[in-house]
Amino acid sequence: MIELPEGLAPELVPLSWLVGVWEGTGVVEYPVDGEDEPRKYEFGQRVSFSHDGLPYLNYSSTSWLLDDEHTPLAAEMGYWRIDRPSEPGDRGPAMLMGDGPVPFTTVESVEALRNTTDGFDVEAAIIHPTGVNELYVGRVKKGRIDLATDAVMRSPNAKDYSAATRLYGLVEGKLFWAWDIAALGQQLTSHASGQLAKVD
Repeated sequence: MIELPEGLAPELVPLSWLVGVWEGTGVVEYPVDGEDEPRKYEFGQRVSFSHDGLPYLNYSSTSWLLDDEHTPLAAEMGYWRIDRPSEPGDRGPAMLMGDGPVPFTTVESVEALRNTTDGFDVEAAIIHPTGVNELYVGRVKKGRIDLATDAVMRSPNAKDYSAATRLYGLVEGKLFWAWDIAALGQQLTSHASGQLAKVD
């Protein structure tokens, strides 16, 4: 049974099982043009999903190599939310308040957002410190999230990275994930996966 976090915005109920701090390990295995074997290594990871009462989750992830020094590997931050049309009562753009009542203030009203596959549409905006910004769209349904990039923006000096998919699943209380990327001259290919346990 999933326990709802106190103060969670009702429209985040479909994503509520993500809230918390997760830690575990994973593996990267990705081919790079010109190399005979894919690059492969294990890493540790800490992921946090939090909320502040507004209709989105704050997301952060840090990872490190499983070597003697725990060498930092990667970091990313972002926001996850239910993907729906904006209403006059929604906040934004920028720091503007909404005009009118806040929409979807009860769990019952959120049911109107359920899609034709009996799940909910979801989006995630993820920023990397390496000059890559991703916008994912996808679906959440019964402890599973499938995401695919709708847009990737790169700074002029960022390495080649053009598309990605991510899969998250809650299995027996653990968060499993897999990440495919199209980067460094490769088509969309398996890149990394991990298994995390909730620690907070």
